[in-house]
Amino acid sequence: MFMDSAQATGSFYPVLLAGGSGTRFWPRSRRARAKQVLSLDGEQSMIQQTVHRLRPLAPAGKFWVITNDLLAETLHEQLADLPQSQMLTEPAARNTAPAAGLAAFLLERIAPQAVLGMFPADHVVSDEPAFLATLRCGIDLARTDGNIVVLGIRPTRPETGYGYIEIGGETAPGIHRVRRFTEKPNLARAEEFVAQGNFLWNSGIFLWKASTLANAIREHLSETAPYLEQIAQAWGTPRFQATFAELYPQCENISLDYAVLEPRSTKGEHHSSIFCLPAGFGWNDLGSWAALYDHQIDQQPPEAAAGNVVESDGKYALQAEGNYVYAPGRFVALVGVEDLVVVQTDDALLITTRHHSQDVSKVVKHLKEIEREELI
Repeated sequence: MFMDSAQATGSFYPVLLAGGSGTRFWPRSRRARAKQVLSLDGEQSMIQQTVHRLRPLAPAGKFWVITNDLLAETLHEQLADLPQSQMLTEPAARNTAPAAGLAAFLLERIAPQAVLGMFPADHVVSDEPAFLATLRCGIDLARTDGNIVVLGIRPTRPETGYGYIEIGGETAPGIHRVRRFTEKPNLARAEEFVAQGNFLWNSGIFLWKASTLANAIREHLSETAPYLEQIAQAWGTPRFQATFAELYPQCENISLDYAVLEPRSTKGEHHSSIFCLPAGFGWNDLGSWAALYDHQIDQQPPEAAAGNVVESDGKYALQAEGNYVYAPGRFVALVGVEDLVVVQTDDALLITTRHHSQDVSKVVKHLKEIEREELI
């Protein structure tokens, strides 16, 4: 039987993973202005929306943020209500396993019964009541030692840009054991997954007791775990920053999925302690300009003409459909064009199509090659 809301969430600590290199939304995003600090979907930045969404489950004092030195200053400004000491700046990028593991080792010492939630800082959720209800259920389930809970999203298309979760039968209403995790498939496999009906998109949202994750890191990343433990032991002392800077770069550079979840899910469905909650709360990770266009089109009223999304100082469209244009302070005229993406900033102009918007990162790679650092 599940606990009431206050019991279930009383020891809940959200951990926001807020690194990123700022490539997918170039030229608006840059290394020091990654997606999570941009206001892509409303007035608040993506990470501000993430915090606001989670506040019914945890007070500001229980939030932790893990970021990099390029984004730290902006995040401190945008999240001024959160404890600044709990916004950790990685001395080197080491992917999600060391970042999540560090949070687990810290909270294992500070709050041994803590249920830790790992959240990407840059996703969109349109049905917040459904999101909170799913999380409350997951937090309750994660309070049991050894349980790992992941939120899965029912696919609406054969997407090749997401990882997938294969689920087994229900252990309780709305709760499934996980059979396996599969990284981003090709189109043929993605079509098979969607047709089978028991594959969900991996949302990247995980719940577990801090001790459960810490023990999983000890088991599966035995070389990295001692470094994270030493860093956690230094927390609150004058030597913390020096210990963090010295030891964290020695951690393995590996994702949480590869390090912990895939090995754990190979034990077989009936022995797995990984559970999935299929969710339908209007999730989108906004992974490209095309994804942002799709999301904003979904928010438009049905009578909106031609399906253009234009952020500008006035617009005119003639025989133009399916375009995304970002040109603040400009008047935009669209004449006889379809499916374009046009993004203007003070120092750069992107012109592509929605179909090719995933290739924007190649522009950033080219800029690195020609040493145009001011544009990266």
